Amino acid sequence: MPELKYKPVLHNHKAFLAKASKRKGFTEAYAALELEYAVANQMLKARARAGLTQDTVAERMGTTKSAISRLEAAGKHAPSLATLKRYAQAVGCAIQVKLVPQKVA
Repeated sequence: MPELKYKPVLHNHKAFLAKASKRKGFTEAYAALELEYAVANQMLKARARAGLTQDTVAERMGTTKSAISRLEAAGKHAPSLATLKRYAQAVGCAIQVKLVPQKVA
């Protein structure tokens, strides 16, 4: 059986946002999930840098590919900090969390 090499799917996020922002209600909905999208984006970048498939990350975490797919999708399935730590370790990263005071208007 030939060995399969991981090849990330190219995604132009800026172009996606430009097109999607034309849809009614998109801007408000996207803003409401801004943190979730930022975390998902970091996860995808970390996995791509490590050159790993979802299957490999799942194996390292002792879970399934579908669970990794849900973790990497922003929105419904917000991962716990413990899960993020396990994911980070699986892709060779560490987690940094920072609380930033909100600006008073």
